[in-house]
Amino acid sequence: MPYLPLAVLALMAGLYAYHLYRQGNIGILLNSLRWIIGGGALLFAAILGLGGRVSIASMLGLVGASVLIRGRLGPIDFNTIKAPAPTTSRVRSRFFDMVLDHDSGAVHGKIIAGSYARTDLMDLGENDTRVLLQEVSHDPDSLSLLEAWLDANRSGWREYFAEQDGEPGEHASAASGPMDSQQAYEILGLSPGAAPEEIKSAHHRLLKAVHPDQGGSTYLAARINAAKDYLLKQQH
Repeated sequence: MPYLPLAVLALMAGLYAYHLYRQGNIGILLNSLRWIIGGGALLFAAILGLGGRVSIASMLGLVGASVLIRGRLGPIDFNTIKAPAPTTSRVRSRFFDMVLDHDSGAVHGKIIAGSYARTDLMDLGENDTRVLLQEVSHDPDSLSLLEAWLDANRSGWREYFAEQDGEPGEHASAASGPMDSQQAYEILGLSPGAAPEEIKSAHHRLLKAVHPDQGGSTYLAARINAAKDYLLKQQH
C-alpha cells in the first residue's frame, strides 16, 4: 500500500492549510479543507477497496462524498463563515455621516458637504461650530444629527452658547426624514436580510445606549425606533 505518497500528500496539504491560516484567508482555508478532507477520504476509500476492505472503504467513501457534496462533516460546516456581529451603527444626512459605537456609546461624525466638507467634527472649534450650526439650520435631519453629536461630545454646549449670546441655545427639533432599507440596516448595525429577532435585539440594545432618559439623544432614539419599525413592517 502506498503509504509514503499518501503521507507526502498529507504533509503538503497540511503546510498549505497552515499557510492560508497564517495569511488570514479563512474562507479559502475552509474551502480547501473541504476538498482536502473529502478528496482524501475518497482516495483512501479507493485504496482500501482495492485492498479488499470493502466495508471500511464504503463507509469512508460515504464520508468523503458527504464532505464534497454537502460541505459538512458532522457539526463542521466548510461552506460558510459566520460574520462577527457589527459593533457600529451609521446614520447619514445631507451634511453628516455619523457612527455610533455599540460598546462605548460614543458618537463619531464627519462632515460630507458644505463649507467644512471632509472635516471631522472633533476638529471644529467654537466659532466653526457656530458657523456650521447656522449653515445646516435649513436641513432638519442634519441639524438634529449635529445637535446629537454635540450633546454626546460637547456636554453643556447649549448653556454655554446661551450664556455667550444671551439667547436660547436650542434649535428646532427635527422630525425623522424618509427611511429606506439600507439606512435602516445601517442604523441598527445589521446586515441585509436580518431576522425579526435580530432586528428587535439590535433595537433594544441600541435604544438602551441612546435613550433620552439616560442622557442620550432624542433624535438618535427616534431614528433607531423608525429603523426597527420600517424593517419589521417590510418583513410583514
